Amino acid sequence: MGLTFLALPQTVSAWPARVSDSIVRDARRLLPHALAAALARRDDEVRSEMGRLPEDLTRSLAADLLSGRLTPETLAAAQSPIDAALALFKTRHVGEGLVRLGGLARVPIDLCDASLASEERLPARVREEYYLFVQENLGKMPVVLSDPHALELTRGDLPGYWQRLLDDSRADTAVIRAEMLRGAQVVDHRAIDYRSPVFAVASLSYSRAVTAVAGTWLAVWREAHGDLSLRPRPIEVIPSAPVTAQPAGRGLVAPRPNSEVR
Repeated sequence: MGLTFLALPQTVSAWPARVSDSIVRDARRLLPHALAAALARRDDEVRSEMGRLPEDLTRSLAADLLSGRLTPETLAAAQSPIDAALALFKTRHVGEGLVRLGGLARVPIDLCDASLASEERLPARVREEYYLFVQENLGKMPVVLSDPHALELTRGDLPGYWQRLLDDSRADTAVIRAEMLRGAQVVDHRAIDYRSPVFAVASLSYSRAVTAVAGTWLAVWREAHGDLSLRPRPIEVIPSAPVTAQPAGRGLVAPRPNSEVR
């Protein structure tokens, strides 16, 4: 089975395109209606923009995924597409600005990829099996608003927030390694099910990426004084509540602090 990846420098691959596209679609559901609809109309352009962020940013980001710390150089490089989007909004080139804004999703998506965030890079075969597992189980993963505060961030909050994403991803890398690399043998993704810690890591990483993309977009949109009205209200899931039938489709749920999401 073949995989199509978003290109990273130094022959490193990030989430498969199918997963990244799904993250972006789910992230739009956390945005004000008008902003979500405008980005959705430019979906193809946004996906293209994600693949052509400045080379200095993509290279330094790849290096920081290995080291575990976002350097001042990386954070400075990330200001370029933000400034470009804001400049376009200011000059009323809103459509072009939205494409630049959408392309920023690449940064939090990469930071939330636990298979890359490690001082010792996971073997390519392990990453491939992990990505296959994620793709085949996307429909089983509940989309959880992992950090409600992320939707209230300002532009100045992004560096610290992005570092926290990287810290969380690095903590998950050890789980993937322990569960999918037994001695010299790589575990086939078809041998893993929803009871595995790999499923937990994949599910939480996916939701973290969805939240992070929406939070990053909103921080820049807030800086541009964009319309933040008509924002959706996530469904709160309370563990003690009786289980009821849910409508078909994937929902976005917001857990209470310190609660378990089902």
